[in-house]
Amino acid sequence: MLTTDPVQLTAKLVRCPSVTPNDAGALTLLQDFLTAAQFSCRRVERGGIINLFARWGKKGHPSSFGFNGHTDVVPVGEETAWTYEPFSAKIVNGILYGRGASDMKSGVAAFASAAIDFVTNSPPDGAIILAITGDEEGVAEDGTLALLDYMEQHNERMTACLVGEPTCPENLGDALKIGRRGSISAKFTAIGTQGHSAYPHLARNPIPALAQLITELSNHKLDDGSEHFGPSTIEATTIDTGNKATNVIPARCSASVNIRFNDQHSASCLTRWLQQKAGTIAHSFNIDVNTEVTVSGESFLTPPGWLTELVANAVAAEVGIKPKLSTSGGTSDARFIKAHCPVVEFGLVGKTMHQIDECVSVSQIQQLKSIYERILQMYFG
Repeated sequence: MLTTDPVQLTAKLVRCPSVTPNDAGALTLLQDFLTAAQFSCRRVERGGIINLFARWGKKGHPSSFGFNGHTDVVPVGEETAWTYEPFSAKIVNGILYGRGASDMKSGVAAFASAAIDFVTNSPPDGAIILAITGDEEGVAEDGTLALLDYMEQHNERMTACLVGEPTCPENLGDALKIGRRGSISAKFTAIGTQGHSAYPHLARNPIPALAQLITELSNHKLDDGSEHFGPSTIEATTIDTGNKATNVIPARCSASVNIRFNDQHSASCLTRWLQQKAGTIAHSFNIDVNTEVTVSGESFLTPPGWLTELVANAVAAEVGIKPKLSTSGGTSDARFIKAHCPVVEFGLVGKTMHQIDECVSVSQIQQLKSIYERILQMYFG
C-alpha cells in the first residue's frame, strides 16, 4: 500500500521562495509529483501568474471531488528576526519552520498526498480535481478565478470542493468554515481649499469633514449578526494629509475604512450607503468628497447539510473532535468557488500564519493528510 509523505512534500514546497507573484518552482514541483501518479496536469497562466489544474479520473464525471489551495506566500518581513532561515523548512522538535508552512503549503501537501494515495490504493468511480493557485495572497484576479475560467472553457467541473486553508484557532479539528464575510474597502478623498492657519475664513479645511465622517462610520452599528454570522464591522484603517507644515490648512485629506459584512448586506448596498454618507458630510462642510470602493468579495454561506456533515464526521473520526461550523476570519478563494459548486474549508491551526517564525506541527500535517483521505473515502464510499 502506497504511503506518500506529506511532511517531505511540505518541506520541498517551503524551500521554494514563492512570494506572490513569483512561483519559484513550487507548482512545477507539484506538477511533476502529480503527473508521476497519473494525474492529468495543465498549467493555467494568466497575468503573469502560474496556476495548476490536475485531474485524476474521467473528465466531466458526475462525481468529482475537488481540493483548492495556494502555493504563494506573503513576504518574510524582517528576515533577521527569524530563528531559522525563512525558506529552510527546518524541523526542530517536531515543528517545521518556514514561510508558508502554515498558510498553506502544508495543506496543499496534505491534500495532494492524500489524493495520490487514495487513487493508487483504492481507485474510485469518479474524479479528483486539484485546483492550485499562485495568486491567493495578492489581488487574486489571476489565480483561482483563472482556474475556474479554464474549467468552464474545457467542460471541467467539481461537484464539491474543499479549500485547505488553516481554519482551526486552537486545536486541529475545532473549526470548519462554511462561509465567509464579505469585504469592501472605501477610500475617501476630501478636497477643500488650502490656506494660512491664521486665516481659516479664507480656506476650506477638509480634515474636520473627514474626521466627522470616520467618526460616524466607526460608531455606526450595521447589524446584530445573523444565524451563522457575527455582527458586521466597520474599521478605520488610515487618515492622512501628507501635510508637514504646522501653519498651513491642507487642500486635501484622505481616509479609508474596511467593512466586513455578513449575509444581511451586499457590496452594492453598502457602497451606496457609503457614498450617501460622504455626500452628506461634503454638503455640511462645503467641500468635495470623492469615494472609491474596492470589493474583495461578497459574503457567502454553504448551508449545513451533506457536505458539512461529511467533512465534520471525517474530522471527528480521525482526531476525536467534531468541528464547530464557523464563518469567521478574512476572505479566501472559497468566495470564488461558491458560484461553481458547494464548498467548505478545513485545514490546520493557523496561529502563526503570516508571522515571523511561521511554523506547523509535523504530526498535524500527517493527521491532516489522514483526514483528507478519509473525506475521499467517505465521499466515494
